[in-house]
Amino acid sequence: MKIVDIREAVVSISSPIRNAFIDFSKMTASVVAVVTDQVRDGKPVIGYGFNSNGRYAASGLLNERFLPRLREAKPESLVRDDGANLDPHKIWAAMMVNEKPGGHGERSVAVGVVDMAVWDAVAKIAGVPLYKYLADTYGDGTHDDSVFVYAAGGYYYPGKDDSQLQDEMRRYRAIGYEVVKMKIGGAPLAEDIRRIEAVLEVVGDGKYLAVDANGRFDLDTALAYAEAMKQYNLFWYEEAGDPLDYHIQAELSKVYPGPMATGENLFSHQDARNLARYGGMRPDRDWLQFDCALSYGLVEYLRTLEAIGKEGFSSRNCVPHGGHQLSLNIAAGLKLGGNESYPEVFKPFCGFADGIRVENGRVGLPDAPGIGFEQNSALIKAMREATAT
Repeated sequence: MKIVDIREAVVSISSPIRNAFIDFSKMTASVVAVVTDQVRDGKPVIGYGFNSNGRYAASGLLNERFLPRLREAKPESLVRDDGANLDPHKIWAAMMVNEKPGGHGERSVAVGVVDMAVWDAVAKIAGVPLYKYLADTYGDGTHDDSVFVYAAGGYYYPGKDDSQLQDEMRRYRAIGYEVVKMKIGGAPLAEDIRRIEAVLEVVGDGKYLAVDANGRFDLDTALAYAEAMKQYNLFWYEEAGDPLDYHIQAELSKVYPGPMATGENLFSHQDARNLARYGGMRPDRDWLQFDCALSYGLVEYLRTLEAIGKEGFSSRNCVPHGGHQLSLNIAAGLKLGGNESYPEVFKPFCGFADGIRVENGRVGLPDAPGIGFEQNSALIKAMREATAT
């Protein structure tokens, strides 16, 4: 039982869209393939991983620090004590040798990419879907048969007017989503309110619309938007201020009665714990969006769930950012509140298994070993081509 090769590549996920803070015209992602000596159905077991959108490829960190550490590690030091499978926790520890605490940033992306590939391989070696492996290993042995998903879109786009924004949301509703999300903060308040009201004409009720400012606002602007939007009873108001400005989040909670969401740009269980302690987040209504693919992977996400649990939040408060199948498996296996989805952007690093439809705002999972990448034909083709030798 050992890792025999680790391959890394950079792929483009560029798009002309923008949110309130960045555009995606030069966006890239890292793809990793972890090749093992195990064989299933006559083929070597290979685990695949990639990082979520919004953070660029981490190839420098991967090739300078994290992949060399794994290649230099003794093979037996990376497997479970019984030798039956790879050990994601030991592999994570090997990657983090000689890393100082704190300073989470881009290294958390690099580690998260590899971690995703390792968990894919682990579940394939075990011969079960990852959500079942997680439920049996870390949960109570049961898993959710379907997961709540929302359609993330509503980006700013050159020449995109309100009618085109409405058409986009109609497409999401037509394919089975109930809740949709749109960007705010990239236009003046009055224009954004007009855009919100245009989408509400399509979805019919605020409980079906979430808005996302992508951390753009200072306190005064965040409060002005809160005052203008509270009449709509939205599904949530997301990431109003800088991710680490817990003061803004705490002040919002005093005046904004509706649900809020944040956390996608926090990269450690310590950051998550600080948000829960000092950010004014309310366990009875608010949502936490930590993305394991950007925050050191599932090994760290398990620590994050434990940390927020001690602060009064449950796994059901969590709806991860990223729209990828790893979070979908975690949502089902560890019973989170749901998962993000990108029906029209960041292809092919989005979507679900081929043939699985969104119905009444929920999606099922494939009964295939691993994360399920092989059931998404466009995605597995792209990853195999990127990491081919």
